[in-house]
Amino acid sequence: MRELLPGLYLLPVPIPYPLKTVNLYLLKGKEEVILVDSALATRTARGTLELYLAELGLCFTDVNAVLLTHHHPDHYGLGGLFEGLGARVYLHEEELSRGHRFWREPEAFEAASWRLFLDHGTPEEALLGIRETMAKTRERVHPPRNPLPLKDGEVLELSGKRLRVLWTPGHADGHAAFFLEEEGVLLAGDALLERVSPNVGLWAYTRANPLKDFFYSLRRLAELPAQVAYAGHFGPIPQAKRRAEELQAHHEARLQALQSLLDHPQDAWSLSLKLFPQELDPAGRRFAFAETLAHLEYLRAEGRVGREGPPYRYFRA
Repeated sequence: MRELLPGLYLLPVPIPYPLKTVNLYLLKGKEEVILVDSALATRTARGTLELYLAELGLCFTDVNAVLLTHHHPDHYGLGGLFEGLGARVYLHEEELSRGHRFWREPEAFEAASWRLFLDHGTPEEALLGIRETMAKTRERVHPPRNPLPLKDGEVLELSGKRLRVLWTPGHADGHAAFFLEEEGVLLAGDALLERVSPNVGLWAYTRANPLKDFFYSLRRLAELPAQVAYAGHFGPIPQAKRRAEELQAHHEARLQALQSLLDHPQDAWSLSLKLFPQELDPAGRRFAFAETLAHLEYLRAEGRVGREGPPYRYFRA
């Protein structure tokens, strides 16, 4: 744990994924304690978080509100625990009928989720591994029942600080970043990451063009007068504008690479194996597929590739 500013603490919590930890942020005021994100619902995460709170003379029931940047399990997984202990849990309104519902009502998107993989060339054997991985992940998510909706541009006055809500879709439809305007500090969630590009994937429950959404968010963050960005993983980002521009260039290069692979019609699964040729476990291969599909659908919306099927195959326009 580290104090970043008076009353603002960084709490890195272990997660059983390649990123190793997720960064939570705690705002401690005279009358309120606020958490930004909640970590995964594992025994290790709960124990680590309990120790951090104890260092500050706090316990779980002292947390008054939890601001969730988005619905991904490593950020959202303990939201229901805090809600059950009396905390207000906030989530951007765009997440309520999409990402939040994905966890609260698994049956709502199940058939469409598996159909998406099959229609885009995923082998049955690979899909079996993905399904097993998702079943295990669901055991680590304790979703809130009634999160309070956040709106873009809304200003929250919590723990003696003013936080402006910024809708930054792409990595998740309802991803929200929080800008401490007086301090010039951006709590970026996964909209910006120091070392890697945030995954931008197309799923059965998401908006139609997440990569277009992500480009919008990067432009918006590049214009923000932030002195530093603290992200959901890894270290701080001292120049948010430069990092946003780097991520834009990274995805433009990936679009070019994807187009160059289309020397003949191919499905999204086959293309994902070429775009991400490294050895990946089922969870990693799932993300690679969804990111490839998001890039293909961006190219299709731009008129740069066409699509035939189902089963779907993409070709140069």
